[in-house]
Amino acid sequence: MTHDLDANKRNAIDFYRTAYLGDPARAVARYVGAEYIQHNPVVADGKQAFIDYFTEMAQQYPGKSIEFVRAVAEGDLVALHTHQTWPGGDEYVTMDFFRFDDAGKIVEHWDAIQIVPSVTKSGNLMY
Repeated sequence: MTHDLDANKRNAIDFYRTAYLGDPARAVARYVGAEYIQHNPVVADGKQAFIDYFTEMAQQYPGKSIEFVRAVAEGDLVALHTHQTWPGGDEYVTMDFFRFDDAGKIVEHWDAIQIVPSVTKSGNLMY
């Protein structure tokens, strides 16, 4: 199967933005396939676990924002590089990977997150 890489990138971004900004049930209904395998160690497998996690996060941390710095697609995978700003000014860089099924739906997720350091030895930004 040939994946529509541009559509998968748009859908990964829309999925992440919709869930992150407070409507994870809509994100799941629109963008997730029959299964949802989660590799984040603090989120359980499955659609409902994802919805529960992001609903709680939205309640605990209103006012957070996200910027999508880049999206890369290859085969059935999309990688997103984001910059998140949380209440209190905490900033994080994330790398998220989404696997798509043959119908163009998200079925698996991996991620890594770290705080944006105030200083880097190289002088380069995280983006």
